[in-house]
Amino acid sequence: MPIAYDMPLYRPPSEGSNLIIQATLGCSFNRCTFCSMYREKTYEVRPLDAVFADIAAAARDWPNAHRVFLADGDALGLPTDHLLAILDRLAAAFPELARVSAYATPKNLLDKPAEELAALKARKLSLVYMGIESGANAVLKRVKKGASQTTHARALARAREGGLKVSATAILGLGGRAGWREHIAGTAELINRESPAYLSTLQLGLEDNVAGAFLAAQEEGFEFQDDAGMLAEQELLLSLLDPPRPVIFRSNHASNCLPLAGTLPKDRDALLAVVAAARLGAQPLRPGWIRGL
Repeated sequence: MPIAYDMPLYRPPSEGSNLIIQATLGCSFNRCTFCSMYREKTYEVRPLDAVFADIAAAARDWPNAHRVFLADGDALGLPTDHLLAILDRLAAAFPELARVSAYATPKNLLDKPAEELAALKARKLSLVYMGIESGANAVLKRVKKGASQTTHARALARAREGGLKVSATAILGLGGRAGWREHIAGTAELINRESPAYLSTLQLGLEDNVAGAFLAAQEEGFEFQDDAGMLAEQELLLSLLDPPRPVIFRSNHASNCLPLAGTLPKDRDALLAVVAAARLGAQPLRPGWIRGL
Protein backbone atom coordinates (compact mmCIF):
# COMPACT_ATOMS: atom_id res chain seq x y z
CA MET A 1 0.00 0.00 0.00
CA PRO A 2 1.23 3.57 -0.69
CA ILE A 3 2.07 5.94 2.16
CA ALA A 4 -1.01 7.55 3.77
CA TYR A 5 0.23 11.06 4.49
CA ASP A 6 -1.21 13.14 7.32
CA MET A 7 -2.43 16.19 5.41
CA PRO A 8 -1.80 19.00 4.79
CA LEU A 9 1.70 18.16 3.61
CA TYR A 10 4.27 20.86 2.82
CA ARG A 11 7.75 20.80 1.34
CA PRO A 12 10.19 23.31 -0.20
CA PRO A 13 9.79 23.90 -3.96
CA SER A 14 13.13 22.19 -4.65
CA GLU A 15 11.89 18.98 -2.98
CA GLY A 16 8.94 18.60 -5.34
CA SER A 17 10.28 15.53 -7.13
CA ASN A 18 11.77 13.83 -4.06
CA LEU A 19 10.42 11.24 -1.63
CA ILE A 20 8.76 12.69 1.47
CA ILE A 21 8.70 10.82 4.78
CA GLN A 22 6.81 12.30 7.73
CA ALA A 23 8.99 11.95 10.81
CA THR A 24 6.90 14.46 12.76
CA LEU A 25 3.49 16.05 12.37
CA GLY A 26 3.05 19.80 12.54
CA CYS A 27 5.58 22.34 13.80
CA SER A 28 7.05 22.41 17.29
CA PHE A 29 6.92 26.24 17.38
CA ASN A 30 3.91 27.12 15.21
CA ARG A 31 3.54 30.70 16.45
CA CYS A 32 4.88 32.81 13.57
CA THR A 33 2.05 35.23 12.75
CA PHE A 34 2.56 35.08 8.97
CA CYS A 35 2.56 31.28 8.68
CA SER A 36 -0.61 29.23 8.23
CA MET A 37 1.04 25.94 7.28
CA TYR A 38 0.40 23.84 10.38
CA ARG A 39 -2.42 25.67 12.18
CA GLU A 40 -4.65 22.61 11.82
CA LYS A 41 -2.14 20.25 13.42
CA THR A 42 -0.85 19.59 16.92
CA TYR A 43 2.86 18.86 16.99
CA GLU A 44 3.57 15.16 17.32
CA VAL A 45 6.63 12.92 17.09
CA ARG A 46 5.67 9.92 15.00
CA PRO A 47 6.64 6.54 16.49
CA LEU A 48 9.63 4.95 14.81
CA ASP A 49 7.57 1.90 13.88
CA ALA A 50 5.18 4.10 11.89
CA VAL A 51 8.05 5.91 10.16
CA PHE A 52 9.76 2.62 9.36
CA ALA A 53 6.52 1.26 7.88
CA ASP A 54 6.31 4.29 5.58
CA ILE A 55 9.93 3.81 4.53
CA ALA A 56 9.24 0.16 3.70
CA ALA A 57 6.15 1.08 1.68
CA ALA A 58 8.05 3.77 -0.20
CA ALA A 59 10.92 1.39 -0.94
CA ARG A 60 8.50 -1.03 -2.59
CA ASP A 61 7.04 1.70 -4.80
CA TRP A 62 10.21 3.71 -5.45
CA PRO A 63 13.30 1.57 -4.73
CA ASN A 64 15.69 3.87 -6.58
CA ALA A 65 14.73 7.07 -4.71
CA HIS A 66 17.91 9.04 -4.09
CA ARG A 67 16.69 12.14 -2.23
CA VAL A 68 14.40 12.20 0.80
CA PHE A 69 12.76 15.13 2.59
CA LEU A 70 11.81 14.57 6.24
CA ALA A 71 8.55 16.33 7.05
CA ASP A 72 6.69 18.01 8.75
CA GLY A 73 7.68 21.43 10.04
CA ASP A 74 10.99 20.90 11.78
CA ALA A 75 12.07 17.28 11.85
CA LEU A 76 15.53 18.40 12.95
CA GLY A 77 13.99 19.01 16.37
CA LEU A 78 13.86 15.25 16.95
CA PRO A 79 16.44 13.77 19.34
CA THR A 80 19.63 12.88 17.51
CA ASP A 81 19.33 9.14 18.28
CA HIS A 82 15.81 9.15 16.84
CA LEU A 83 17.01 10.86 13.67
CA LEU A 84 19.97 8.51 13.32
CA ALA A 85 17.63 5.51 13.49
CA ILE A 86 15.52 6.97 10.67
CA LEU A 87 18.59 7.79 8.59
CA ASP A 88 19.99 4.29 9.04
CA ARG A 89 16.69 2.78 7.95
CA LEU A 90 16.57 5.06 4.90
CA ALA A 91 20.12 4.06 3.92
CA ALA A 92 19.23 0.38 4.20
CA ALA A 93 16.02 0.78 2.19
CA PHE A 94 17.38 2.97 -0.61
CA PRO A 95 20.76 1.87 -1.98
CA GLU A 96 21.00 4.98 -4.18
CA LEU A 97 20.29 7.44 -1.35
CA ALA A 98 22.40 10.56 -1.86
CA ARG A 99 20.79 13.23 0.34
CA VAL A 100 18.30 13.70 3.15
CA SER A 101 16.93 17.14 4.04
CA ALA A 102 14.50 18.69 6.52
CA TYR A 103 13.05 21.95 7.76
CA ALA A 104 14.78 23.39 10.82
CA THR A 105 14.31 26.26 13.24
CA PRO A 106 17.24 28.18 14.76
CA LYS A 107 16.47 26.43 18.06
CA ASN A 108 16.67 23.01 16.40
CA LEU A 109 20.20 23.77 15.23
CA LEU A 110 21.36 25.39 18.46
CA ASP A 111 20.01 22.53 20.58
CA LYS A 112 22.43 20.14 18.89
CA PRO A 113 26.24 20.31 19.34
CA ALA A 114 28.22 20.51 16.13
CA GLU A 115 29.37 16.92 16.73
CA GLU A 116 25.77 15.67 16.61
CA LEU A 117 25.10 17.62 13.43
CA ALA A 118 28.23 16.08 11.94
CA ALA A 119 26.94 12.61 12.86
CA LEU A 120 23.69 13.38 11.01
CA LYS A 121 25.68 14.66 8.03
CA ALA A 122 27.66 11.40 8.00
CA ARG A 123 24.29 9.60 7.58
CA LYS A 124 23.48 11.89 4.59
CA LEU A 125 21.26 14.48 6.28
CA SER A 126 23.18 17.30 4.63
CA LEU A 127 20.68 20.12 3.94
CA VAL A 128 18.23 22.00 6.17
CA TYR A 129 15.74 24.68 5.21
CA MET A 130 15.48 27.56 7.68
CA GLY A 131 13.21 30.59 7.46
CA ILE A 132 15.12 33.60 8.69
CA GLU A 133 12.33 35.89 7.35
CA SER A 134 14.18 39.05 8.45
CA GLY A 135 17.38 40.16 10.11
CA ALA A 136 15.75 43.17 11.77
CA ASN A 137 15.02 42.44 15.41
CA ALA A 138 11.98 44.73 15.56
CA VAL A 139 10.42 42.95 12.58
CA LEU A 140 11.21 39.51 14.00
CA LYS A 141 9.59 40.48 17.30
CA ARG A 142 6.41 41.75 15.64
CA VAL A 143 5.94 38.54 13.65
CA LYS A 144 6.66 36.45 16.78
CA LYS A 145 9.49 34.54 15.12
CA GLY A 146 10.99 33.50 18.44
CA ALA A 147 14.50 34.38 17.26
CA SER A 148 16.74 37.43 16.85
CA GLN A 149 19.39 38.33 14.30
CA THR A 150 22.02 36.98 16.67
CA THR A 151 20.10 33.73 17.19
CA HIS A 152 19.87 33.25 13.45
CA ALA A 153 23.57 34.00 12.98
CA ARG A 154 24.53 31.53 15.70
CA ALA A 155 22.29 28.85 14.16
CA LEU A 156 23.84 29.38 10.72
CA ALA A 157 27.31 29.14 12.26
CA ARG A 158 26.38 25.95 14.13
CA ALA A 159 25.13 24.33 10.93
CA ARG A 160 28.34 25.26 9.15
CA GLU A 161 30.42 23.82 12.00
CA GLY A 162 28.50 20.57 11.70
CA GLY A 163 28.92 20.44 7.93
CA LEU A 164 25.25 21.05 7.08
CA LYS A 165 24.22 23.33 4.25
CA VAL A 166 21.41 25.79 5.02
CA SER A 167 18.85 26.98 2.51
CA ALA A 168 17.47 30.17 4.06
CA THR A 169 14.42 32.21 3.13
CA ALA A 170 13.66 35.90 3.66
CA ILE A 171 10.22 37.44 3.17
CA LEU A 172 9.98 40.64 1.16
CA GLY A 173 7.25 42.93 2.48
CA LEU A 174 7.45 41.74 6.07
CA GLY A 175 8.25 45.21 7.37
CA GLY A 176 5.43 46.91 5.46
CA ARG A 177 5.69 50.27 3.71
CA ALA A 178 6.95 52.06 6.81
CA GLY A 179 9.55 49.55 7.96
CA TRP A 180 10.92 48.09 4.75
CA ARG A 181 14.32 49.77 4.87
CA GLU A 182 14.95 48.55 8.42
CA HIS A 183 13.78 45.07 7.43
CA ILE A 184 16.05 44.85 4.39
CA ALA A 185 19.08 46.43 6.06
CA GLY A 186 18.84 43.97 8.94
CA THR A 187 18.42 41.03 6.60
CA ALA A 188 21.50 42.02 4.58
CA GLU A 189 23.45 42.53 7.82
CA LEU A 190 22.57 39.00 8.93
CA ILE A 191 23.59 37.38 5.63
CA ASN A 192 26.82 39.37 5.52
CA ARG A 193 27.49 38.35 9.12
CA GLU A 194 26.94 34.59 8.68
CA SER A 195 25.89 33.45 5.23
CA PRO A 196 23.87 30.35 4.33
CA ALA A 197 24.72 28.19 1.31
CA TYR A 198 21.44 29.19 -0.37
CA LEU A 199 19.23 32.25 0.04
CA SER A 200 15.75 32.67 -1.42
CA THR A 201 13.32 35.54 -1.22
CA LEU A 202 9.56 35.24 -1.34
CA GLN A 203 6.85 37.86 -1.09
CA LEU A 204 4.58 38.24 1.91
CA GLY A 205 1.17 36.70 1.44
CA LEU A 206 -1.27 35.87 4.21
CA GLU A 207 -3.96 33.22 4.39
CA ASP A 208 -7.27 34.35 5.88
CA ASN A 209 -6.76 32.27 9.04
CA VAL A 210 -3.64 34.23 10.08
CA ALA A 211 -4.18 37.70 8.59
CA GLY A 212 -5.95 39.04 11.68
CA ALA A 213 -3.28 37.87 14.11
CA PHE A 214 -0.53 39.20 11.85
CA LEU A 215 -2.06 42.70 11.68
CA ALA A 216 -2.88 42.72 15.40
CA ALA A 217 0.83 42.29 16.21
CA GLN A 218 1.93 45.11 13.89
CA GLU A 219 2.20 48.78 14.69
CA GLU A 220 -0.96 50.76 14.00
CA GLY A 221 -1.30 51.76 10.36
CA PHE A 222 0.66 48.86 8.87
CA GLU A 223 0.44 48.95 5.06
CA PHE A 224 1.31 46.08 2.73
CA GLN A 225 3.85 46.57 -0.04
CA ASP A 226 2.72 46.45 -3.67
CA ASP A 227 4.93 45.05 -6.46
CA ALA A 228 6.79 48.34 -6.80
CA GLY A 229 7.63 48.21 -3.12
CA MET A 230 8.71 44.58 -3.35
CA LEU A 231 11.06 45.43 -6.22
CA ALA A 232 12.53 48.30 -4.22
CA GLU A 233 13.18 45.86 -1.36
CA GLN A 234 14.77 43.31 -3.69
CA GLU A 235 16.99 45.98 -5.20
CA LEU A 236 18.16 47.28 -1.83
CA LEU A 237 18.79 43.78 -0.51
CA LEU A 238 20.91 42.80 -3.51
CA SER A 239 22.86 46.06 -3.36
CA LEU A 240 23.72 45.51 0.32
CA LEU A 241 24.61 41.83 0.17
CA ASP A 242 28.32 41.09 0.33
CA PRO A 243 28.48 37.64 1.94
CA PRO A 244 31.79 36.23 3.23
CA ARG A 245 31.20 33.03 1.24
CA PRO A 246 29.41 32.47 -2.10
CA VAL A 247 25.63 32.29 -1.71
CA ILE A 248 23.38 30.75 -4.35
CA PHE A 249 20.48 33.20 -4.65
CA ARG A 250 16.98 32.54 -5.95
CA SER A 251 13.64 34.35 -6.07
CA ASN A 252 11.87 31.49 -7.82
CA HIS A 253 9.14 30.91 -5.22
CA ALA A 254 5.69 31.15 -6.78
CA SER A 255 4.88 34.27 -4.73
CA ASN A 256 7.57 36.41 -6.37
CA CYS A 257 6.67 38.99 -8.99
CA LEU A 258 10.18 38.74 -10.50
CA PRO A 259 12.06 35.42 -10.71
CA LEU A 260 15.82 35.80 -10.26
CA ALA A 261 18.74 33.38 -10.10
CA GLY A 262 22.45 33.86 -9.55
CA THR A 263 25.36 33.54 -7.16
CA LEU A 264 26.31 36.34 -4.78
CA PRO A 265 28.34 38.43 -4.77
CA LYS A 266 29.54 37.40 -8.27
CA ASP A 267 26.24 38.02 -10.08
CA ARG A 268 25.03 40.97 -8.02
CA ASP A 269 25.37 43.58 -10.77
CA ALA A 270 23.58 41.38 -13.31
CA LEU A 271 20.73 40.71 -10.89
CA LEU A 272 20.45 44.39 -10.04
CA ALA A 273 20.21 45.20 -13.75
CA VAL A 274 17.22 42.85 -14.10
CA VAL A 275 15.50 44.44 -11.10
CA ALA A 276 16.19 47.94 -12.42
CA ALA A 277 14.67 46.97 -15.78
CA ALA A 278 11.60 45.62 -14.02
CA ARG A 279 11.20 48.83 -12.04
CA LEU A 280 11.25 50.78 -15.32
CA GLY A 281 8.70 48.44 -16.92
CA ALA A 282 11.21 47.00 -19.39
CA GLN A 283 11.21 43.56 -17.74
CA PRO A 284 7.80 41.87 -17.47
CA LEU A 285 6.59 40.73 -14.06
CA ARG A 286 5.03 37.37 -13.34
CA PRO A 287 1.24 37.73 -13.78
CA GLY A 288 -0.65 37.87 -10.50
CA TRP A 289 -2.95 35.02 -11.44
CA ILE A 290 -0.11 32.48 -11.46
CA ARG A 291 1.42 33.55 -8.14
CA GLY A 292 0.71 31.77 -4.91
CA LEU A 293 2.03 30.50 -1.60
